[in-house]
Amino acid sequence: MKFEIKKQAVAGTLESSDIQIIIDNNDNKGIEIDLKSNVEKQYGRKIRQLINETLAEMGITDAKCVVVDKGALDCTIKARTIAAVHRSSEITSNYDWEEIDTWNV
Repeated sequence: MKFEIKKQAVAGTLESSDIQIIIDNNDNKGIEIDLKSNVEKQYGRKIRQLINETLAEMGITDAKCVVVDKGALDCTIKARTIAAVHRSSEITSNYDWEEIDTWNV
């Protein structure tokens, strides 16, 4: 499945143990991640890495992400990234569950 950032989209909440990801087009090209997290010093690099890897697995090479982490686990970070990309690509039904399963969520 081909994913393309068509519009700004949001996935996740600002609740404890969750992460909110706002994804949009990036006119500057490449992946930009603006991360806000209370544990950024300890886990910021890992959070960015997970988001970058998930975007790469989905074929996204240009995106701007505003991320607010509230202590999310790795599986939540990946799931929220996938959801944001699907919403941004205007894919809200008929998910390819077998393909998603290959992304190790």
